[in-house]
Amino acid sequence: MTKLRTSNGAVLGTFSVGTIPLGVAFDGTNIWVANSESNNVTKLRASDGAVLGTFNVGKVPGGVAFDGANIWVTNGCSSSISKLKR
Repeated sequence: MTKLRTSNGAVLGTFSVGTIPLGVAFDGTNIWVANSESNNVTKLRASDGAVLGTFNVGKVPGGVAFDGANIWVTNGCSSSISKLKR
């Protein structure tokens, strides 16, 4: 995953997550990335990209959403949705 400066597109950092990241969400503090081939979600601190955790979800996660309290992840090959505590 790569962090860019919005004003000019300069690369501010590149951060390791799982295999084939598809979806991303911001919860106000952290970035959540769905890794479709790893069947997990990586939580990164937005300020510096530090990995705060990796959480197993269903098969082929893709979409990620934040509802103000929880992270929701769609699992394409499990026909399910995972709910993670922020």
